[in-house]
Amino acid sequence: MKSLHTTGLSLSQATSISNLINQKALDIKADLDSINNYSKCIDINGKEHNTVNPKPISDDIIGKVIELGRIHATQAFLMENIKAKTALISRIKTQKFETNLVEPTRPTTDSFKPLKEVDEVWGFEQLTESEYNEYLDATSIASHIGQFIHRGSVLDRLRKELPTIPAIEFFELKKDEKTPVTIKVHHTPGQLLSIHNELAKQHRDAEMRVNYFKAKVKNLVTIENGRIAQSNADGQNSVNSNNQTILNQWNDLYREYTDRLLVQRQEFEVKRNEEIKKASALRIKIDPRFQETINLFLEKDKEGEEH
Repeated sequence: MKSLHTTGLSLSQATSISNLINQKALDIKADLDSINNYSKCIDINGKEHNTVNPKPISDDIIGKVIELGRIHATQAFLMENIKAKTALISRIKTQKFETNLVEPTRPTTDSFKPLKEVDEVWGFEQLTESEYNEYLDATSIASHIGQFIHRGSVLDRLRKELPTIPAIEFFELKKDEKTPVTIKVHHTPGQLLSIHNELAKQHRDAEMRVNYFKAKVKNLVTIENGRIAQSNADGQNSVNSNNQTILNQWNDLYREYTDRLLVQRQEFEVKRNEEIKKASALRIKIDPRFQETINLFLEKDKEGEEH
């Protein structure tokens, strides 16, 4: 049982006295260890000299042995309580702060998956069956008319060739004997021009319908993508707003948690410092059985401080 109380020896006093007791114990132990059963001497020129000094058991041997035991017991008493006080202060200083508060878990926020934009494939799907079939018809007509009348086409070749056709040719039947070849022209430049003009008009009309449907599809795609963009923006804003609300609530909870945690930590530090202060003020209360020995060395300790 440790003897730490509000009155008694201070830690420095107990340490100093313990050191003095230890030195005293060493002196007594050395004295006891030097006891022998005989002495030796030699005679040199009529004068005796001891080679082994006599050290018989003294009359106060019992008292010395008991004194040695008592001062060792006193020192053990002091050391136990010195260690106990040091350990108590160390234990208080190394106390870890603990709290019963539960840290708020950071919430999981929502994510937004935007709609994909549409393309011309979607746009053509928005046409009615009749509109799409008309688009196919106009596209095919415009393509084939273009192939027939544009540069390098059949009609272009015919119009270029017509002015170059000769009125007559000769076919050689055998050497030095030729016969005329009759050449019949099927078209006139006017006919070919008329056909070109009519087909060109038909081509323009067909292309106008093709361009109409392409423009309509492009407009449908633009409008739909605008709607999707607005929908995505609204959806993202909504998710952002909800997430911000969630995070604001969590921030409030976490701020409250950290504030309360700080208060608890401060209270813990105040309490621990008070406990350290009380522990540091504790003294070693002397058991009556050690008081006489303590008093003896306490006086020596005071004398040492005075000198």
